[in-house]
Amino acid sequence: MGGDCWGGVWGGGAAGGGGGGGVTSPDGGRLLYPAGPGAVPVPAEGAARYDIAFLDMLADPAQLGRLRGRGLVTADTITAVAFADHRVSGAAELERRCGFWRVRVPADGEAVSTDRSAQRSQGLTGTARPWGPWRVLVIGGARSGKSERAELRVAAEPKVTYVATAPRWRDGAGDGDWAARVAAHRARRPAWWRTVETTDLAGVLGSARGAVLIDGIGTWLTAVLDECDAWGGGREKVTGRITELIAAWRQVRALVVAVSDEAGMGVIPATPAGRLFRDELGRLNQALAAESEETELVVAGLVLPLNAG
Repeated sequence: MGGDCWGGVWGGGAAGGGGGGGVTSPDGGRLLYPAGPGAVPVPAEGAARYDIAFLDMLADPAQLGRLRGRGLVTADTITAVAFADHRVSGAAELERRCGFWRVRVPADGEAVSTDRSAQRSQGLTGTARPWGPWRVLVIGGARSGKSERAELRVAAEPKVTYVATAPRWRDGAGDGDWAARVAAHRARRPAWWRTVETTDLAGVLGSARGAVLIDGIGTWLTAVLDECDAWGGGREKVTGRITELIAAWRQVRALVVAVSDEAGMGVIPATPAGRLFRDELGRLNQALAAESEETELVVAGLVLPLNAG
């Protein structure tokens, strides 16, 4: 299969099971493909690594995380998006998503080859985000879609640690609305993600490997203000915790995506406690953004990249 080529974006129905299937070439090369739009191929237990994988990433980006976690798709697999259509807002957004998923976007009808020289000539090598440490801050207001965007950023990773920073409210006791929000977040997470409920973000980041999703910085700060009795004057302790977090963020050795609230565009809070929270969160957002490879602002579900690299 070293010089074999396969069609670019899979354009029609495929033979095989309901979710798709695999093809093995005479020389042992392996191809995985979906049966149609929305289909998610599920390889059998004991399947071997694929040389090329076409996947409908817009239907379920987490399928790539599953495949990578099983070792069926690796850095040597040519992974390409199939059925790129109106489910994404445009070509630029498709390119951004495929960049952080590390998935190729071949032109319709283009041949994709496992031959490395052919890949270079087709522009199918390289990725927008390198393997290794990478920090992303996703900022937005309430109900802006920031959490969903952050989840997309890590969906294709084989190992994800989800850090919930509001453990006091994990059951939503006495607050049905909060309980519903927590339940919605849990329902969106792939089953194989590891969930940690803690305010020790520095500790998590210090030992992190793989990918880490923190949701979110605002609830972490609220918990820290309470733990340090900042409302009663424990400001120095808060400053120490924030300094510790920023240092861990700067030195992290994993992909880390953090969700934070943009609290500086609304009405000035009427209470001293509200102003303290807004001021501390604003300064913390600035510090994290300054130490991030990427920062994104999410407004009404739309993403505005604020920096890159």
